[in-house]
Amino acid sequence: MGKLIMVRHGESEGNAIRRFTTSGEAKITDLGRRQALEAAVRIKLKYKPILVIASTFARARETGLIIASELGIPIEYEEQFREMSLGDLAGKPYDSIANDPNYDPKRSWVWRAPNGESHEDVLKRVAPVLDAVAKKYLDDEIVVVSHGGVMRAVWSHVTGSWENAHVPPNCGIVVIEHHGGRYSKPEVIFGETPASETGG
Repeated sequence: MGKLIMVRHGESEGNAIRRFTTSGEAKITDLGRRQALEAAVRIKLKYKPILVIASTFARARETGLIIASELGIPIEYEEQFREMSLGDLAGKPYDSIANDPNYDPKRSWVWRAPNGESHEDVLKRVAPVLDAVAKKYLDDEIVVVSHGGVMRAVWSHVTGSWENAHVPPNCGIVVIEHHGGRYSKPEVIFGETPASETGG
């Protein structure tokens, strides 16, 4: 049985000021670096991963590098694990979503920012890559460092439902076991209290 150890990146510059980031090059804060190191320690106590695969966005790259360094394992990057695009809302406060008349909190996964992506869009690009990783590493433990929107989409992909899909806080950890192409229910290892936003 293999395991996907899903980790949200550490606190980003956007998270710190509660605004959607304007660039994939937004970095993590000092707190974010401490969170990444703490995540690495938590992983080391319970698991023996052989590889970190991180989103190409800077906040995930940096988080992934800290974890890989602490665990003494290699790191690779996957562009499809990037965060959901917020389009015209880049740089805007998180609560600006609530002001969009097209936003329905009961079906938030279908909402798409102008010139951006929905969570359903994210699922379509993330699911095939996640399945490929699980297939390639059938019996291994792999750390995947990504984003809140990606982790919400992954939860939906492996459970078949958007209802109650968990969005972890910064450096929250969700573990998904897989065997023979089938996924087990995700287990929240750290960060039980969900974040209120994605895209930061």
